[in-house]
Amino acid sequence: MAVEETEIQAAQGEGGAPGPVVPPAIHPVEERLARLAELREGALHAGSPAAVERQHDRGKLTARERLDLLLDPGSFVELDMLARHRAHAFGIDKNRPLTDGVVTGWGTVDGRKVFVFSQDFTVFGGALGEVFAEKIHKVMDLAESVGAPMIGLNDGAGARIQEGVVSLASYGGIFYRNVKASGVIPQISVILGPCAGGAVYSPAMTDFIFMTKGTSHMFITGPDVVKTVTGEDVTQEQLGGAMTHASKSGVATFVFDDEATCLEQVRYLLSFLPQNNLEDPPVYEPDDDPDRPCDGIVDLIPDAANKPYDIKKMIAETVDDGDFLEVQPFWAQNIVCGFARLDGHAVGVVGNQPMVLAGCLDIEASEKAARFVRTCDAFNVPLVTFVDVPGFLPGTDQEYGGIIRHGAKLLYAYCEATVPRVQVITRKGYGGAYVVMNSKSIGADLAYAWPGAEIAVMGPQGAVNIIFRKEIEAAADPEARRAELIEEYTERFANPYVAAERGYVDDVIDPRETRRVLIRSLEMLRTKREKLPQRKHGNVPL
Repeated sequence: MAVEETEIQAAQGEGGAPGPVVPPAIHPVEERLARLAELREGALHAGSPAAVERQHDRGKLTARERLDLLLDPGSFVELDMLARHRAHAFGIDKNRPLTDGVVTGWGTVDGRKVFVFSQDFTVFGGALGEVFAEKIHKVMDLAESVGAPMIGLNDGAGARIQEGVVSLASYGGIFYRNVKASGVIPQISVILGPCAGGAVYSPAMTDFIFMTKGTSHMFITGPDVVKTVTGEDVTQEQLGGAMTHASKSGVATFVFDDEATCLEQVRYLLSFLPQNNLEDPPVYEPDDDPDRPCDGIVDLIPDAANKPYDIKKMIAETVDDGDFLEVQPFWAQNIVCGFARLDGHAVGVVGNQPMVLAGCLDIEASEKAARFVRTCDAFNVPLVTFVDVPGFLPGTDQEYGGIIRHGAKLLYAYCEATVPRVQVITRKGYGGAYVVMNSKSIGADLAYAWPGAEIAVMGPQGAVNIIFRKEIEAAADPEARRAELIEEYTERFANPYVAAERGYVDDVIDPRETRRVLIRSLEMLRTKREKLPQRKHGNVPL
């Protein structure tokens, strides 16, 4: 009898009648995989549909939607997807959603590895507990150990009250890691919702802070506490909104209108930064001719020394394709800082802005530029400094506010920097402010000046009034004599050639050749190596 007939008879039973149908047994592996798929699905939708809807109604994306925009498609690898909290107080043990309110892992941006965490406001309001923090600790440790940028997407209600002091200690672990990784890997904070109390200190210690208008807020104490303690009526937006921190406090580095634009600009910023402090920033094949003359510069600089011009237009005329990513554009606008490229290589650009306060250095400008210079130095980004500075801003407010100490921060930052440093004096370089702005005497590798540059202890008018005060007073026509002396002083001292004679300026160049000169200078300096004296650390004049 054939095997098939035997099987048929066995299935029919006695008398050839059909037997009961027995469903095939489910393999244990299939059961386990089904259970895993169920858990993963629960983690992917940890927040309730109502919570997700509320998030969207506020004009905010969910934690995973944000990661989809930030990272290259399909590159995200999640860690601790199945984590749950271990707390018991106040009945919280009855609600233990997967992920515990934060999504962590790694992925790529333009093919380059980055580590991320994205706080999930739809789960416990994004509040931080012990397990939540452990997930962040783990991904931060990985980022530092493998040498890749760390990006935090912040949208949370602060410490999880039900977990008490454990939450506070967990914040400490994040802060400690922020400092440990500082200057080792780029750290970027993106504020996409509330960030209050102790939660603000982690972003504050990272290299760059992004915020979105209308939906992100940062403050130590909220409006209700401010009202109770000081009697001030202030809204969340006034107290800690994006434009408040962009224009008044200087906390926010970049501000954008919506989350999609904000996350796209995070990707753009990363294109100027290396993976870590041991690598150089990525190089891109330029479309812009390195020998292109900057003909537009001639029209930008006014003939009169006291007339303003826009340094940003001059920077755009010089760098590749006019692309300039300005850092803190709304704060301390008398100095301009940002990233650009010259012949495809990333550079950090610092320049005095004659359009605001005549380009004087003050407390805020000194802090802004010092922070930027140190960031570039930490991550091997060469520095180009455009100088048009009439001095430090005078006044009791500046002196009482500590302009000496704050100005010293910028001086310290330049003196400490070991990356290639090139100075271009476009118009004025007066007094101590000239020295502070990356002069040759504090370690600039190369210094150039345009033919109309004025380099002196002070402006001709002030110098003449001091040096020739008695002679002017004794003259038959004091004003005419003052004018003559100013012209003589300008001709003799307020020009770049005296500095060039002494080697304080390496060359006086045609402004139209600025781009070509900078590219060739930085190419020569690319192999620069400089070591600072061994020490635990310097003592920055904080």
